[in-house]
Amino acid sequence: MTTVIPAIVASSATDSLALGTIERRDVGAADVRIDIRWAGICHSDIHTVQGDWGPQHYPLTVGHEIAGTVAEVGSEVTKFKVGDRVGVGCLVNSCGECANCAAGSEQYCLKGAIGTYGARDLDGTITQGGYSTEVIVTESFVLRVPEAIPYEKAAPLLCAGITTYSPLRHWNAGPGKRVAVVGLGGLGHMAVKIAHAMGAEVTVLSRSLSKKDDALGLGADHYFATEDPETFRSLRSSFDLIINSVSAAVDIDAYLKLLALDGTLVNVGAPSEPMPVNAGTLIGARRSFAGSNIGGIAETQEMLDFCAEHGIAPEVEITSADQINEAWARVLASDVRYRFVIDVETLKA
Repeated sequence: MTTVIPAIVASSATDSLALGTIERRDVGAADVRIDIRWAGICHSDIHTVQGDWGPQHYPLTVGHEIAGTVAEVGSEVTKFKVGDRVGVGCLVNSCGECANCAAGSEQYCLKGAIGTYGARDLDGTITQGGYSTEVIVTESFVLRVPEAIPYEKAAPLLCAGITTYSPLRHWNAGPGKRVAVVGLGGLGHMAVKIAHAMGAEVTVLSRSLSKKDDALGLGADHYFATEDPETFRSLRSSFDLIINSVSAAVDIDAYLKLLALDGTLVNVGAPSEPMPVNAGTLIGARRSFAGSNIGGIAETQEMLDFCAEHGIAPEVEITSADQINEAWARVLASDVRYRFVIDVETLKA
């Protein structure tokens, strides 16, 4: 049995999004049914629908930044009850048995983590995401949203928040560490807030000076425009850690040269085209070029609790379901400060 619910649906890689419906499975013994209240818009949603990362199954409903309220729980659920404030991020399942899952890194499941949308679920169906009125998720992939986090700002933490928190934590951002953030968008602005709260010295590297005041207000100590060639000369060998949040190809070699001895550049943006790296740039100062993909469930809960403790929340603009295509166009034009969140109540109207 399934239930038909309202959703925002992509029918192809090129057509505009439209209001429609999707099906949700019945609640199983280990499942939690969530009434979605807020859904963040991630650039990954657009990449996926447009086929930038490979062919997709259509019709498709995207959205992996979900905040809502527990509406129903299965008979075996012990962690949640009806009425709890909860969230769902980029994952809804994994094998739970491999070495990576056992280590709490479900996002790197050796058998293939199951994404919140566009992935083949355990029952063979294609997962559908959070641009919808409800979602049903196995209990172990549901997150608790602390009351200290404003409800309308919670959803983007489930992707933008954990995507930046995980590498900052893994590469030990903190007092004495010089951290640069490339790009001040949905991911980048969260990286600034989190790195600042961890105690690092934070520099923003953005294309122009247009966001300088914003960056300093978010917690950055320094700001430089990358369109100025002097930036790459004056900052050479300056950073211990660089978080590249840009989802388009950049001159990685130029940014690698900004790393000090033993520094690491971590890509969290996922451009569809390759970015060449000069091996000599790595060898010359024992630099590393790495990638990081969201975080495991335990780490994501840790991130939510960290944000609640430090008063961290994303900067958001609220949009309605019928304005989704305009919102996507503004994301593509980098015309949002800094994350769109859909008011899912408008999908029910």
